[in-house]
Amino acid sequence: MNGTSGLNGLIDIAGSSPETPRLRLRGVGLRRQQRSVLANVDLDVAPGELVSIIGASGAGKSTLLRVVAGLIAPHAGSVQVDGTPLDGPRPDVALAFQDACLLPWLSVERNVAFGLGFRKQPKLARRERDVRVRAALQAVGLAHAAHFSPRQLSGGMAQRVALARSLARAPRTLLLDEPFGALDEVTRADMQRLLVRVVRESGAATLLVTHDIDEALLVSDRVAVLGPDGIALDLAIALPEPRADQVEALGALRVRLVGALHASMHASMHASTHAPLSA
Repeated sequence: MNGTSGLNGLIDIAGSSPETPRLRLRGVGLRRQQRSVLANVDLDVAPGELVSIIGASGAGKSTLLRVVAGLIAPHAGSVQVDGTPLDGPRPDVALAFQDACLLPWLSVERNVAFGLGFRKQPKLARRERDVRVRAALQAVGLAHAAHFSPRQLSGGMAQRVALARSLARAPRTLLLDEPFGALDEVTRADMQRLLVRVVRESGAATLLVTHDIDEALLVSDRVAVLGPDGIALDLAIALPEPRADQVEALGALRVRLVGALHASMHASMHASTHAPLSA
């Protein structure tokens, strides 16, 4: 994929230390209609670290992202961002979904700029806003498409615009909810490489929800398996590059993740079977 970084100066990581978690979750729990959605979730994510969350359907992966984004308040536990308790959405925490959610009546550059003027965002002069948009588009290799309309974009290009929109907010924390799930295999691989580069160059603490174990193994520093009682496995992925060539090591890690997934699914089914009926 072509394009230069464009990220220098876009995201301020001054004062960050890889040893100090930017995200810290302790005992996070959430209930809905007498049912436990999340329970006892403990997780740290450091600056510039990419942690993938995998789990069975209904395990609460997407809900966990919304808790970290400040969109849902947990019923138990705490979430800290840069050492400060989270009490709602923050301008330096960006959340992107599987659907690029581009506004069809706006150009690519205006879609990237959309949201920079929202109430909780820092007030930007027009020149600074334009600089951010150009830098974000350059970072994802779409500087040439600034004036395109969404209907002129392929699926992969639309996802790159969505990522640029998040980057334009200069996030210190980046949350991604299965952003590549609808892409073909080749485009998905391009986006995975782009994501890794963006995380490394921006220093953003990144949580990626994915249903694809192989994707998690290829892009992550750590993979966390979310189960009914919290994080069932937090597995470090320390492999040399190119990681895709480490077939035997990836296979061994995959076996561990599949085993943890099966165990968490069994525990979840057992818990639901023995859960008391609500009145």
